[in-house]
Amino acid sequence: MILQPALDLSMLDGWTIAALISGLGFTGALSGLLAGLLGVGGGIVIVPVLYWGLLLFGFPPAIISHLAVATSLAVIIPTSISSMRAHSRRGTVDRSLVKLWGPAVFTGALIGGIMSSFISGGGLRAIFGVVGLLVAVNMASPRHLVVSDHLPRSGWINRTMASVIGFISSLMGIGGGTLWVPTMTAFSHPVHRAVGTSAALGLLIALPGAAGFIWSGVGVADRPPFSLGFVSLPAVLIIAPASFLMAPYGARLAHALNARYLRLAFAFFLAITAGRMLMS
Repeated sequence: MILQPALDLSMLDGWTIAALISGLGFTGALSGLLAGLLGVGGGIVIVPVLYWGLLLFGFPPAIISHLAVATSLAVIIPTSISSMRAHSRRGTVDRSLVKLWGPAVFTGALIGGIMSSFISGGGLRAIFGVVGLLVAVNMASPRHLVVSDHLPRSGWINRTMASVIGFISSLMGIGGGTLWVPTMTAFSHPVHRAVGTSAALGLLIALPGAAGFIWSGVGVADRPPFSLGFVSLPAVLIIAPASFLMAPYGARLAHALNARYLRLAFAFFLAITAGRMLMS
């Protein structure tokens, strides 16, 4: 059976439910804003919030990392569409790169989602924590790492790079902007165009990644009520609308503000979050 009501909802009082809905709504709004503004992908916020929330409500530690990652990927689907449309209207989606990297990104993310059934919750937290710390260091750096003044000319290097990023992003529950933006700027791609392009690539990560986690979570016991595989449908229905609505505002701010201080603040937040995930 796919839908799994594993918790008695009558155990939750009205105030607890209201606080839970408000917290998830705020998480969605913040994730959407950051997705559009910094190109980091809302999953970098959603995953730790869901992880600690599920832990607080007493769900088994063995599955909460999978639930957090899978639900984040499902939320990223509408968020990426919203952010991609907003950036596309400003001409900052590089369609040639989406065409070049898209198939490999899709394949890598699908493999990651399917492989999640063979990776422990601790393994998923380790991946999130290590990569999160590296991203935080990169975001706090005053200069972007530049390795070349152009993208790799080799087709197989591009496909390998794209599939690896898709694979890691799927296992982290992020849309890929967290990894795509620094990768593209390292090859001298303009940052605004990198942010816009990463939104389109995020959709190609979230769709197959979520599908893989749905498949790997079928039949797993003790999931939250109304879960589709490892995806919590109620959480998606609360987080996704707020994230979808806020992503265009983030994209608008990205073209109006110098985001340096915001990047520093977020790098600090991410470093603390990633460190705590590693120590969980």
